[in-house]
Amino acid sequence: MQLPKLYTLIKTSPEELTPKRIFKDVSAGLVVAFIAMPLAIALAIASGVTPAEGLITVVTAGFIISALGGSRVQIGGPTAAFVIIVLGISAQYGHNGLILATAMAGIILILMGFLKLGNIIKYVPYPVTTGFTSGIAVVLFSTQVNDFLGLNIKNIPSDFFAKWAAYFANIHNVKFNDNES
Repeated sequence: MQLPKLYTLIKTSPEELTPKRIFKDVSAGLVVAFIAMPLAIALAIASGVTPAEGLITVVTAGFIISALGGSRVQIGGPTAAFVIIVLGISAQYGHNGLILATAMAGIILILMGFLKLGNIIKYVPYPVTTGFTSGIAVVLFSTQVNDFLGLNIKNIPSDFFAKWAAYFANIHNVKFNDNES
């Protein structure tokens, strides 16, 4: 079984844990935190949950990734691609459903790690990966149209086509500048 890098570093190479090395690692961690925290707040809002829940998630995940990560240079933080999934689950099943889905995903990831199934990613064709990434970009873009155009639609459907239908139905409300005189 592979042990977390922090554990193996403390156990096998305590001489590497100099004050200079610790300072550099803490400094790097703070840089990642300064980037991850606002991103977590933004993604929480985009996902339909409170900013506090985004902060709790990023702090908790950051400590777990740091403590259990397999590399000294591993960075973990919020991923914009999951906004779409989180928003859909939250809209359909509420916060309890989101917590259950998150716990299930974590268990699946842990099982995949124990079963050493990480190598199966090499069998996913490149067009599938780029198609997924492009699709996420289009869906993320569509979540920002309401704010960009100033449509002020209160209850935007989470379904992609229903969302765009709502945008087109309200296109006459476009307002680019709130400070019009």
